[in-house]
Amino acid sequence: MKNILNSIKGVIVVSVQAMPSEPLYKEDCMLAMMKSVVNGGAGALRVAGVRDVKNAKKNFDLPIIGITKPNVIPQNWKEIVYITPTIKDVISLVEAGADIIATDGTQRKRPENEKLEDLIKYIHINKRLAMADISTIEEGIKAQEAGADILSTTLAGYTMESLDSPANEPDFELLKNLVEQTSTPVVLEGRIWTPAQVDRAFALGAHCVVIGSAITRPQLITKRFVFRKG
Repeated sequence: MKNILNSIKGVIVVSVQAMPSEPLYKEDCMLAMMKSVVNGGAGALRVAGVRDVKNAKKNFDLPIIGITKPNVIPQNWKEIVYITPTIKDVISLVEAGADIIATDGTQRKRPENEKLEDLIKYIHINKRLAMADISTIEEGIKAQEAGADILSTTLAGYTMESLDSPANEPDFELLKNLVEQTSTPVVLEGRIWTPAQVDRAFALGAHCVVIGSAITRPQLITKRFVFRKG
């Protein structure tokens, strides 16, 4: 597991995901997107669902971060746990071959009243790394105590507990606090749009950087041009 952790240090991880309602969700489209970002230099992939984890493992000799999420995101998404919420979800990602399993690492109530530490224990039993997606420094500290191998700022600004997180840029303050107050590798993810932001993340001590929308969500990239101010 340490080899996997070392292999993602200093790299750009690309999140290749689409919702079932989106045109790119088709299996061949998602695989083509993965191939494109790997050709561009992605050092690892973060993908959602058993289908895409299996395809990523089959086609690329890179670390694969796997998650599960619902086919339709509920309207109260800021209030609930929906990223790899249960041990059942963890099992599906283990069987699919994910090297790193990312799960909601907040302290919010989980389905079936399962506990974060139980999910992490199961991940470790299967010799995989556990990434905790968190939104506050307090959640990061608790996730480290629960045994997480990696902390990620993925949920900053996307929970009721982190409404003061910046709306239009990465949460660099959270990254800085996590690096200073925990001993666990920290990943910057969320609202990254420029190379300068990536450079700043590494300067602050990020273990690696995960970029999604700015690379793999053309509808969101287009909106930034079409609906720009001024």
